[in-house]
Amino acid sequence: MTIVLIAVAAYLAAALLLLGAVARARLPGARGWAVPALLGVALHASYHLVVAWRITGGADMHFFSALSLVSLGMAALTATVGARERMAALGVFAFPLAALLLAVYAYMGHAPSPPLDWRLQLHAWLALLAYATLAIAALLAMMLWLQERALRRREFHAWLRALPPLTGLETLLFRTIKVGFVLLSLTLLTGVLFVEDLLSQHLVHKTVLSVLSWLVFGGLLMGRWRYGWRGIRAVHWTLTAMALLLLAFFGSKFVLELVLQRVATG
Repeated sequence: MTIVLIAVAAYLAAALLLLGAVARARLPGARGWAVPALLGVALHASYHLVVAWRITGGADMHFFSALSLVSLGMAALTATVGARERMAALGVFAFPLAALLLAVYAYMGHAPSPPLDWRLQLHAWLALLAYATLAIAALLAMMLWLQERALRRREFHAWLRALPPLTGLETLLFRTIKVGFVLLSLTLLTGVLFVEDLLSQHLVHKTVLSVLSWLVFGGLLMGRWRYGWRGIRAVHWTLTAMALLLLAFFGSKFVLELVLQRVATG
């Protein structure tokens, strides 16, 4: 548990440093948060790759592990590209979330994982990468909504200066959605190619909701390209698609694994 405690402390330290920089509107020049953030990410990944692997005998894709892995992806994206893309403010939310879900995963323990061949493992890892990327997009959408709301009400808070300009934030949102959409498309494609029986593997609801989310994200990108959609409309579409995606993966996993005590292999 020592590695978990150090990772949690590092994440929280990075979040506090970022929160202070945001409050003082000095985020663009702040760099001190990066070291504890990267330490937290490295230890978080080590826990999954070394400790959990030894305990379960393979990649753990159960409910709490999947939550922890998605939060790891969010923290890693924020820590590695946050300063360059001026999205470091996301760490105020992403780093505490990663700390919480890592602690929950460590506390809840590690169940033996069913054996997955390389094809299903590829499908699962693509899914986790897609969820992490699109979760970052959802956070960006909420930041865009808060920024637009404050500007519309002429509430010029100090924290607004810590965010990218409105047009830059919007551009970053759609860039992130495009990457996540590609990853989600690959996830669905590998699911079609590699999953053998949707019914026996309890994947029907997950597949239907994932396709609906893919259609909403695709519709948003098409609307952006064809009609120049932006602002609150983009926020609503993004959050709707992300809600469908959360229900598809974590909602189905929660019901199957924690309520019905079954395992979804995919």
